[in-house]
Amino acid sequence: MTRIRITAAGHTFIAETHPDAPLTVAAFMNLLPYRQKLIHVRWSGEGVWVPLGEFQLGVGFENHTSHPSVGDILFYPGGYSETEIILAYGACSFASKMGPLAGNHFLTIVEGRQHLRKLGTTVLWQGAQDVVFEKM
Repeated sequence: MTRIRITAAGHTFIAETHPDAPLTVAAFMNLLPYRQKLIHVRWSGEGVWVPLGEFQLGVGFENHTSHPSVGDILFYPGGYSETEIILAYGACSFASKMGPLAGNHFLTIVEGRQHLRKLGTTVLWQGAQDVVFEKM
């Protein structure tokens, strides 16, 4: 497993790649360092997301789930809703206004998990936050 540093809202997290999403991991690694904005989810509960519109990573569904655990990061390749990355910081059921969605679980936060709720509430109450994903 490869480790990735994620920095957002004054917090640093370390994530490991998920072995059951090799195509998603490989494609995402080619984007690093990757800079975006995190905003709070609208339909999914306690999560933050990176809306990617029509962006295509070039992967389909691998180990997709609708119920990420705290610290799980999913990539949704698009279809019923726009392409996106979602990070669960609490109870989360991945969905859009079109209904339930499922994304590839490609990263898991393994260090800094104790700061995830603070990240989520910062994004909720203070708005969009810069996020950087980078190789370690």
